[in-house]
Amino acid sequence: MPHRYRRLRQTATIRNFVRETNLTAHDLLQPFFVIEGKNKKEPIASMPGIFRFSVDLLLKEIGAYHRLGGRGGIFFGVSPHKDTTGKYAYSSSNPVIAAVKAVKKNFPDFLIVTDVCLCAYLAHGHCGIVENHKINNDKTLPILCKMALIHAQAGADIVAPSDMMDFRVAAIRQALNKEHFPEVGILSYAVKYSSAFYGPFREAAQSPPKFGDRKTYQMDPANSREALKEAKQDVEEGADMVMVKPALAYLDIVSLLRRELNVPIVAFNVSGEYSMVKAASQNGWIDEKSIVLETLTCIKRSGADIIISYHAQDALKWL
Repeated sequence: MPHRYRRLRQTATIRNFVRETNLTAHDLLQPFFVIEGKNKKEPIASMPGIFRFSVDLLLKEIGAYHRLGGRGGIFFGVSPHKDTTGKYAYSSSNPVIAAVKAVKKNFPDFLIVTDVCLCAYLAHGHCGIVENHKINNDKTLPILCKMALIHAQAGADIVAPSDMMDFRVAAIRQALNKEHFPEVGILSYAVKYSSAFYGPFREAAQSPPKFGDRKTYQMDPANSREALKEAKQDVEEGADMVMVKPALAYLDIVSLLRRELNVPIVAFNVSGEYSMVKAASQNGWIDEKSIVLETLTCIKRSGADIIISYHAQDALKWL
């Protein structure tokens, strides 16, 4: 006789007992934008509820997040100091350095991931050194290594190169090991698509490219075999975890990597995905809580071990 599946859906208690995928605080990382100065909290128009914080107010924000159960975040620096060399990315006066030190002092168990990329520090807004309107992959690598090293020295647990330069994972791993930071992990943005979903982030980080686009180094959204090749290479180069970005339109890629790789898979629920939910919620078209929890659960169900999401802090309130 065919099974009557509705028997296991009759009450919330039954549904909770048989639920296959459960979302917890340890699945979520909240992004934080760090700026210079004191007592600064700058709203981001295209990302309602998300702010840029000076270090003093960042500590208060992380305190609130920590009390909700938040145990980790990824830090992005926002810099007014932009040039053609990216030297402020590895300056000791960079606010990310102060933020890492302060957070580790006040919340020693808080997992700190730092974004390693030059787009917020280069005047043209690209992720690598530009020569003759082209990205010079190999000249970018030493600068990324310097940036990763200063983050490690400040106390970062994991560095996350998001630039999509070839061979940067190997270069950073070698640099960290040489300078006696073998315990610092690498989360590679291994599968970062050239996506239209990044628009609000570029406002938040003040990093839109001044010419052209990023299609020569970020991946073509049409490709999946390439995603697996690049992720495998990054693991071979020393990545401890690999990321798929964006998340929602690329759950097939998350699932593919989960089947093929044995390292943790991270999915980035990006700014455009966040802002669409916020806009629809503010217009009364959707129930934000239900949409967010369903979205995050589905990302985890697809195979993600960790989800980076601007919804993380709200989700912890609801969980």
